[in-house]
Amino acid sequence: MSQVATLSEELAPPRTVAHTMRAVAIERFGGPEVLALRELPVPRPKPHEVLIRLHTAGVGEWDAWHRQGGDAPDKPRFPMVLGTDGAGTIAARGARVRRFNEGDQVYAYDYEKRGFYAEYVAVTASHAGHLPATLDLGRAGAVACIGLTALQGIDDALRVRSGDNVLIHGASGGVGHLALQFAKLRRARVIATASGDDGVALVRSLGADEAIDGKKEDIAAAARRFAPQGIDAVLALIGGAPVERCLHALREGGRLAWPTGVEPEPQKRPGIDFMTYDGVAGVREFARLNRAVEAAQLKVHIGAEFPLAEAGRAHQRIAAGHVLGKIVLRM
Repeated sequence: MSQVATLSEELAPPRTVAHTMRAVAIERFGGPEVLALRELPVPRPKPHEVLIRLHTAGVGEWDAWHRQGGDAPDKPRFPMVLGTDGAGTIAARGARVRRFNEGDQVYAYDYEKRGFYAEYVAVTASHAGHLPATLDLGRAGAVACIGLTALQGIDDALRVRSGDNVLIHGASGGVGHLALQFAKLRRARVIATASGDDGVALVRSLGADEAIDGKKEDIAAAARRFAPQGIDAVLALIGGAPVERCLHALREGGRLAWPTGVEPEPQKRPGIDFMTYDGVAGVREFARLNRAVEAAQLKVHIGAEFPLAEAGRAHQRIAAGHVLGKIVLRM
């Protein structure tokens, strides 16, 4: 009996946590119209998990893909709550969690489990990090996924060093506008492609040494003017023909990296180091992200925000395109 009672205590939220919550869920795959506000049970944290009372959740193109059934298991379970990242306060912790206490402010990213379009989410403790000192909950809720992806692209995939000439293609988007700041933190020279005059203005304000509208201007020509000896590294956050033109500006032995999901993928060419990667969450990864966020005095651009109940409108905004920075939901 004592063993059963202990397990029950490990799985049950404390009495101060409500038993039900508001969440946006889907009962089938489809367009933005399938997103509906529901009353669902509050998740119960397992021994290695934390329960987060969410303040803000991020919204990305990958959420729309999941809504349409992308990456779905053979037998999906409904209702399904979307959302891969967000920020909030620890409401409860599993019996084996030692890194966090109730009341700690955290941000978290869990691509596989998801569930962030809700007032509460339970995630493995290693997929959460304490809030960086320079961010509030509103901006941190936009950062976990795109921040890890941006930093790991600059540091791990491209190995950017001081003095490198770096081209960031898609720098006015979520991952891109953070990757630009991390590249500048590493003392690189950055030429950024953006979308529209407002996108160009944004990346210039974030420290780009040169900025062009990637849909209107000749990227390769601009890059050759910027770095006559050739670009050292390209972070491609948008696929297609413009990326192929970026390759013409790379020097022999240059590096090109892109996060998984960028399509169509660049065509490999001799003499260029190609790599694709995933943003990874973990204890060390969040600690490294915190150091970079604080050192860069990171500026997080919120392109639009919607209340939780209007998640469908947020997805419509994603589909409309030309999103600068990140879209978020506020609980």
